[in-house]
Amino acid sequence: MSKIAVLVSGGGSNMHQLIKNGIELNCVIADRICGAENIAKENNIPFFMFDRKTINISEEIFKLLEERKIELVVLAGFLSILDGKILEKYENRIINIHPSLLPKYGGFGMHGLKVHQAVFANNEKESGCTVHYVNNDVDAGAIIEQEKVDISRAKSPEEIQKLVLEKEWILLPRVVKRLITK
Repeated sequence: MSKIAVLVSGGGSNMHQLIKNGIELNCVIADRICGAENIAKENNIPFFMFDRKTINISEEIFKLLEERKIELVVLAGFLSILDGKILEKYENRIINIHPSLLPKYGGFGMHGLKVHQAVFANNEKESGCTVHYVNNDVDAGAIIEQEKVDISRAKSPEEIQKLVLEKEWILLPRVVKRLITK
């Protein structure tokens, strides 16, 4: 089985779905204090936190990945932007889950509820989520797989967020399982 690191910034619901789907995680890395720490500890998964405001987070994460011999990096609600040699060394081995049907509603600053607010403001009838490879351009790496969601009856960005998140919980474990069994 592949050694997997999950990078998080929030509650860890996508990370939790990986665990629930029997995907073994080598470690969890956060860029801030977040709820995902509790999930990692409850599941005896080593947890590391780097303060993105005081260090070069990409360099520090790179060192940890190398130390732990990580083979696949999963960004699951990770808000820091990775750059530098981590993207070179782990090319096509860093994936991200994004809460829209990329290339729509992606890019710098488009994360979390902001995405769903933009989708709602544009009266979209369909949204969804995308798992893609991470490269030097934010949310522009090759798309691995997408899940569509009918949002034609959604009455708020928060309702869209809930509908899309439920699909994320299905899509991310499916893609990770496929990648680690290649």
